[in-house]
Amino acid sequence: MPTKKKDPLFRLVKTLTKPEKRHFRLYANRTMGDQQRKFMVLFDLLDKQESYDEKQILVKLPGKTTKGQLANLKRHLLKQLLTSLRLTYINKQIDIEIREQLDFARILYSKGLYMESLRLLERIKGIAIDHHQDILHLEIIEFQKLIESRHITRSRQVEKKMERLLEESTLRSRITQTASEMINLNIQIHGYYIVHGFATTPEEVQALNKAWRNMQPEHFNNRFADTFFEKTNRFQSYLWYRYIQLDFKGALSHAMEWVMLFQVHKSMQLKDPDLYMRSLYYLLVFLFLTDDAATYRRYLKELEKYVEDNYAQLNPNSQHVSFVYRGLSQINFLFLKKDYAGAFKFAQELAAELKHHQPLMDEHRVLLFYYKFAGAAFGNGAYEKALEYLHPILHQRDKPLRKDLEINARLLELLCLFETQEFDRMSYRLISFGRSVVKAKEVTALQREAHKMLRALIQLTPEDTQRFFKSQLKTFRKRLKEPRELLFLKYLNLLEWMEKKA
Repeated sequence: MPTKKKDPLFRLVKTLTKPEKRHFRLYANRTMGDQQRKFMVLFDLLDKQESYDEKQILVKLPGKTTKGQLANLKRHLLKQLLTSLRLTYINKQIDIEIREQLDFARILYSKGLYMESLRLLERIKGIAIDHHQDILHLEIIEFQKLIESRHITRSRQVEKKMERLLEESTLRSRITQTASEMINLNIQIHGYYIVHGFATTPEEVQALNKAWRNMQPEHFNNRFADTFFEKTNRFQSYLWYRYIQLDFKGALSHAMEWVMLFQVHKSMQLKDPDLYMRSLYYLLVFLFLTDDAATYRRYLKELEKYVEDNYAQLNPNSQHVSFVYRGLSQINFLFLKKDYAGAFKFAQELAAELKHHQPLMDEHRVLLFYYKFAGAAFGNGAYEKALEYLHPILHQRDKPLRKDLEINARLLELLCLFETQEFDRMSYRLISFGRSVVKAKEVTALQREAHKMLRALIQLTPEDTQRFFKSQLKTFRKRLKEPRELLFLKYLNLLEWMEKKA
């Protein structure tokens, strides 16, 4: 039987495109001797397997190959694959190209050709500046300083050349440090949300503000960020800070600043496609939460056009990212319009495409897709299909799952069971859900009310349900102005379901 472990080399081979495989074969035939062709046999075996099967590989490799020899073989193949891929992407990813040129400059210097090395460094420094490669820019400057400090280069004959180099070094060091601190701030505030969740009480808001102050870089002194990446991380950190407080409009304003930054620096849309698509996705999330359908449509079209126009130029990772952000944004728009028939049809198309992207996707994103599919099916009255889509979420094991997603999925399951009149199963699942409601601090007041309502519903006769729903609607509507409850209802529109029943 094939082993279930995720072998890194096997995963890499399975991500290769046809052009990448062709390039590797050409590279291997050009660089490997006859004795090394055994690596190509291993490559072909891995390429043909559906799942990693080490025993089958050991049987099919020529000669009596031991596990130790196979491990060495795999290490060598991995190195050759990565070298081939580096050559493939050297003209597509600017940071790889700059690093290659920096390596060439070091080789020239080691040969004693330091003037030639300096000229090359000056040329690639301009490329690093144009592409906002701050860390590589600093590395280039530091290498220039090293050469200038050890050799007579005639640079001092150029008026103030050394002074300009030293000023540039000081400025670039400061920018690199600040950019790093902005990334730290972004990661820290996001991490605070993951650990603590939303700040809804005065005590929680006070704790958040204290943590936020402690996260600020000491030397920043409230100075607004200058460079592109300083700004992007600053905007993202403020976005999370506002979102934790359930300030959707505040978070929306920072998401808009983030997207507008890409409008100012249009070249960065292609230089960092993942970050650009991420900015559009989060802008769309907050437009969804604030019910701004007109603006949502405009920026969804921008995301769709960007992906369609540039898909062929995106690397495989960016193509996976585009699938996630575009797919989630498109189905959210259908929910925003309350087009459940369209959402259900689109969900079925997306589910087929998801299978191709799933192996390289974060597990939470995969389950989020399935929740969206279930919501679309439920809205369209396809309750059995909704239960089918919920299955991966409800029966996942030993996988990290955001608590709000789990709670909403379990509530949606109960609604589907009520609609299909599986009351015995519903009763059993209600008991299990009740235990979760008691333990979880993330549960909202309306989610608790929903649990009570569903427990009462299975005891009622059909004649009494309509009157019961009308009375429950009054309770639910009282909490409509609370941001935490509005967030819950955006992802599980229980109120709409109840109105249809009343």
